[in-house]
Amino acid sequence: MTTEQAPATAPAHHGYISSKDDYLKRLRRIEGQARGLQKMVEDEKYCIDILTQVSAMTSALQSVALGLLDEHLHHCVVRAAAEGGPEADEKIREASAAIARLVRS
Repeated sequence: MTTEQAPATAPAHHGYISSKDDYLKRLRRIEGQARGLQKMVEDEKYCIDILTQVSAMTSALQSVALGLLDEHLHHCVVRAAAEGGPEADEKIREASAAIARLVRS
């Protein structure tokens, strides 16, 4: 089974679904920050001011990533661990890989 497919017996409900609107609001804000950064470069703003905004945007993205990871651990991984079997091992591998990517970024 790939990570995009859900078991045939149950619909896929991701852990973040109850906070979906909050995540979308935050991502739209981040999208606005990206547009603001583009405008700053177009307008030839001072490099330190641009870097400050890049840092703010990076922090915002990291916050979203950590929230999603927390939701994944508390919902998807806990559910899979309770059910046991190969899906539990796969969810733990996925979470470990996601953590490794976040640490490297």
